[in-house]
Amino acid sequence: MPIVSFAPQLQRHVPCPTQRVDAATLGDALRKAFVVAPALERYVLDEQGHVRKHVAVFLNNEMIVSRRNMALPVAVEDNIMVIQALSGG
Repeated sequence: MPIVSFAPQLQRHVPCPTQRVDAATLGDALRKAFVVAPALERYVLDEQGHVRKHVAVFLNNEMIVSRRNMALPVAVEDNIMVIQALSGG
């Protein structure tokens, strides 16, 4: 089952342990992880269910470029990491 983990910056605000979830897509994996940490869903996803601009999602250490592609397939051995994106100059 894919592993979903959240960066320490997010864990400071909402308890969100690393989890193994039974999911076939990125969207399914995130939704199942939010069951344990429901307050995180509004922080990570917008009203349309897309990843917010201030959040970055990595699949096996590769950043997901499309914030709308929640149908991206995930495999049993995949690692999903959700972090707060940094911006500035």
